[in-house]
Amino acid sequence: MTTKDVVALLAGAVILAALAGKGTGAGEAAAGHAAAASPLGNAGGTLPGLAPVTGRADRAAARALVHDLRVRGRGPSTGYARTRYGDNWADTATGVPYARNGCRTRDDLLARDGQDLVYREGSPCVVVAMRLTDPYTGRTIDWRKSHADDVQVDHVVPLAYAWRMGSARWPMSKRLDFANDPLNLLPVDGAANEQKDASGPASWLPPQRRIRCAYVTRFAQVALKYDMPVTRADKSAMLTQCR
Repeated sequence: MTTKDVVALLAGAVILAALAGKGTGAGEAAAGHAAAASPLGNAGGTLPGLAPVTGRADRAAARALVHDLRVRGRGPSTGYARTRYGDNWADTATGVPYARNGCRTRDDLLARDGQDLVYREGSPCVVVAMRLTDPYTGRTIDWRKSHADDVQVDHVVPLAYAWRMGSARWPMSKRLDFANDPLNLLPVDGAANEQKDASGPASWLPPQRRIRCAYVTRFAQVALKYDMPVTRADKSAMLTQCR
């Protein structure tokens, strides 16, 4: 069995566990909010946060995932636009957790990772306040929707990066899933997300060093799930973080 097969099996198991006995919305699942999960035990992306990858065996498992990544040169950005992945946070994907549950993707992710959630009156979906422990900086952010950009939902593998690595040739349905897949999404400090922009791991890593192996593991999980290559420099940087 290849590493990619293991990733797929783990993803299915995590999704089933997350959905068993629960409603379809992320907000319902957040009622018993757990601590941040290691990416190695969260291959479906339905568990909250991003816990550090520690210990020799876990770091070796992370390196094994990275080793399986294909490499190629970065292509042009010709034709890229955010709309190539569908409307921003629209609940229209079909092949990922939380798909078509009636809530916008951003709210699903805030509900997954936030604590002390406050919803808009009369809405089961719209999060208007919460507390977030940001995995990228380690900060605790008391967030209010009136200052929405203080927390942004990051695409771990940026959409523009994926476009240059081959998603321009994907069918629209695959791009829509990629953009709304909780495995590829993390609510984080807005300033850190803006600094990252569309960078790969060779150009940008989270400021909090202890989370870097977990971050590149998540990056690798997404790339493997969507059979997307990375640049040789990015793969080398990813391996370095999990030594």
